[in-house]
Amino acid sequence: MTDGLYAGVVTHARLRPKRHRLRYRMVQCLFDLDGLPELDRTLKLFGHNRAAVFSFHDKDHGEGSGDLRGEIDRRLASAGLPSGGPIQLLCLPRILGYAFNPLSVYFCHAPDGPLAAILYEVSNTFGERHSYLIPVAAGDEAPIRQACDKTFYVSPFMDMALRYDFTITPPGEAVAVKVAVSDGEGLLLDTVFAGRRRPLTDAALAWSLFAFPLMTLKVVAGIHWEALRLWLKGVRLTPKPSPPPAPVTLVRPSAAGASFVSR
Repeated sequence: MTDGLYAGVVTHARLRPKRHRLRYRMVQCLFDLDGLPELDRTLKLFGHNRAAVFSFHDKDHGEGSGDLRGEIDRRLASAGLPSGGPIQLLCLPRILGYAFNPLSVYFCHAPDGPLAAILYEVSNTFGERHSYLIPVAAGDEAPIRQACDKTFYVSPFMDMALRYDFTITPPGEAVAVKVAVSDGEGLLLDTVFAGRRRPLTDAALAWSLFAFPLMTLKVVAGIHWEALRLWLKGVRLTPKPSPPPAPVTLVRPSAAGASFVSR
């Protein structure tokens, strides 16, 4: 499944030390990285690496080099994974020049088609970004389940000694991205985005602009509003450590769950 809009709902449910829930309507885009120049030429409301009502800028992702496709291929190759195949990215676009993506998900396919790896790109509100690259085993069927240890600071209300468990329904007529966050006592936070597909057209973009007004600004405003609510509930703050020395954590699945090495 190539380019599309996925309109749906994101939910967060925190269980400890204080219960806290949120639910927002949201629309995300699925971009085929190789098809971005064609979208730029054919859609009036969309621009690739230029100003437009909706736009996608390569420098908003990865290491910010502006060569996003090349970066992802190099990451795959350095991990010994197939590179050069189709790559679809599920994320928020820039809307009226602004975007912030707490989580962007890359579906990396081998040149002959099968899904070879998923790359989870995490951004925090301190201007930092880090990715977790996890191979997909041959024959894995949806939903795909993957896991890794947390290595990157995201929220001042979450410790570092945590584990992420991902449950992914790859993009088709629907998409779902579930992240369960656990510590030594068990499940701490459950977050899910689930959406239904619409073709990526000017009409669909115009619809989303009015159905989800100022969505990218609302994401950042919502993060700070929910942080204030947690602080008022008395949830303690966690000091911020230095970011990982490498931009990507390569996760090697093992019989014990998941181990990782940074590259």
